[in-house]
Amino acid sequence: MAKTGPVQYTKEVKSEMKKVTWPSKDETIKSTIAVFVMVTLISLFLFFADQVMAFVIKLLLSL
Repeated sequence: MAKTGPVQYTKEVKSEMKKVTWPSKDETIKSTIAVFVMVTLISLFLFFADQVMAFVIKLLLSL
């Protein structure tokens, strides 16, 4: 891979940044809400799965 100087690197970065399509404010808000909902659901699932496994292990160890 050929090495480039800082000036050439900066030009290439500016060129690539012009190609980026940024999400709209509405898309960003919807995506953020979806992430928070999924994180909440997964954390609740893992909490209850952990509680069930802890109960089963305590039950088995008490035998």
